[in-house]
Amino acid sequence: MKTPDNAAMQTQNNLQRAFPEIGAGGFSRVDGTVSFYTRINALARPDMTVLDLGAGRGGQIHDADTPFLKNLLTLKGKVSSLHGADVDPVVEQNPFIDQAHIIVPDEPLPFANNQFDLIFADWVLEHVATPELFSREVDRILKPNGWFCARTPNRWGLTGMATRAVPSKYHARIVGKLQPGRIAEDVFPTCYKLNSHSDLDRHFPSEKFQNYSFNHNAEPPYVQRSRMAMAAVFAFFRVAPSIMGTNLFVFLQKKPVEGGS
Repeated sequence: MKTPDNAAMQTQNNLQRAFPEIGAGGFSRVDGTVSFYTRINALARPDMTVLDLGAGRGGQIHDADTPFLKNLLTLKGKVSSLHGADVDPVVEQNPFIDQAHIIVPDEPLPFANNQFDLIFADWVLEHVATPELFSREVDRILKPNGWFCARTPNRWGLTGMATRAVPSKYHARIVGKLQPGRIAEDVFPTCYKLNSHSDLDRHFPSEKFQNYSFNHNAEPPYVQRSRMAMAAVFAFFRVAPSIMGTNLFVFLQKKPVEGGS
């Protein structure tokens, strides 16, 4: 078992001071991962064909520190078939999917029309450079009444504004300092072209999709090693309008074609 370093222990101590309920189950009342994947599990059914868009190496599941969280993040075995797609060939080593697919940025996805009942993309939308193509492809491969779910930084939240203010070439270095356990290969360039409610309305219009998306404030991101910094972010959360929520949780259901099933 890996021994936590001083930075990780400091982060955990600060989180437990701010959220003492972590001692009852291992997660806070605002845990974004638990919130996002609980809703995905609520939508998933055993007969569904599902796509994890941006599946990567499966590191989030591998690094889950409680059986509860590992089970919550794992859809393989809960659905009929779980496909994983990523621009990184490491997706072929992901043990938590049934089929792996390497995709090419800004090109059509290698899937059939109406193939998936549910598509989810965790920390992916901020990297989408061509939202018109991306949304068109999601629409094409998603079945009528199917779901597109995503978690991404909100363009107008603290993380989104800070990230957009810093050139992409510095992101890996900064993230490495703020999150010592994060490896550089998992830090990709960001675009922030599909990271607000207005972006969703533009690229997933109401004529085609029912929109159930919302903003969410989880534990303060990137500052958990400093109690003072966390306190400052908590203060911001209390006074900031909801439009400035840290993360955007996307839940879109594709409407059936009129006259169809």
